[in-house]
Amino acid sequence: MKSILSALSEQNRLHIVEILRNGPHTVGELVEKTGLRQPQVSKHLRVLSDAGIVHVQPIANRRVYHLHQEAFKELDDWLDSFRYLWEERFNQLDDYLLQLQSKEEKDH
Repeated sequence: MKSILSALSEQNRLHIVEILRNGPHTVGELVEKTGLRQPQVSKHLRVLSDAGIVHVQPIANRRVYHLHQEAFKELDDWLDSFRYLWEERFNQLDDYLLQLQSKEEKDH
């Protein structure tokens, strides 16, 4: 999980992931869409690949990059633990507010 978050914390890599969200792209297409130089894009893609976020499919002399769904499933599972925590806290707050409201109605 830490490697996924670390990889996504860099703005250019996040931009690449957002581009790949729309479908597979070659390195050349990513260079064009990001405005970065090819060596920079390749370096970012290597970091994203090492983190398990993207995978590459060689086709002839081109390398086509795709998002790897498992990385996002792992990220979503991690975020779910926080969603559960916040839902519990909001439920406790709702209960407390209902108790206050009930007490206030009894006092009037």
